[in-house]
Amino acid sequence: MKRLIMCEGANELEIIRILLANNRLIFGKDELLGLTPYHARQITGNGQVRTELNIYPGNDVLIMRIGDAQKERLKIPEDYKGKIIGIEKYCTKPELEMLFLIAEDKVAEFEKNKSAVKPKDFAKMHISLGRKKYDNSTKFYKDYFGDRVDVLVQTILEYKRIKSSHKKEELYLADLIKRK
Repeated sequence: MKRLIMCEGANELEIIRILLANNRLIFGKDELLGLTPYHARQITGNGQVRTELNIYPGNDVLIMRIGDAQKERLKIPEDYKGKIIGIEKYCTKPELEMLFLIAEDKVAEFEKNKSAVKPKDFAKMHISLGRKKYDNSTKFYKDYFGDRVDVLVQTILEYKRIKSSHKKEELYLADLIKRK
């Protein structure tokens, strides 16, 4: 079986790359289609994903979608339907910025204001790394978590603990973390 990881955004992709590079996921890079995760919402809109699906000779690809919205239904082109064995959704609702709020112990403060402000906006006001304020860039994610993988893993596990629940078909990033 090969896993096709399709990340909704560049920041989700960076988080997965950090976890992969540090061997913190329940699978390794060698189990990935094309040996890498992709920034892709749909198969048809991503030439790299289509190329990898075309090259791969097997009929055992598990698609793993990672993102916060997950509203858009994944359309499997007819010529790939025989290759796909399943689709799993890993949800980061309400937004990926919750990881920073957990890491900085700002969840309680955010909860007091959550009806008035989104996690992304709250992070922009309250999260910084040295003198650099959070700016929703992939570089900020890499700088913040890249050398602190244990912090990233702990925030992902804590997110699942404090989050009430997702929809039945949605999994958590924590479900992909390798337990030591």
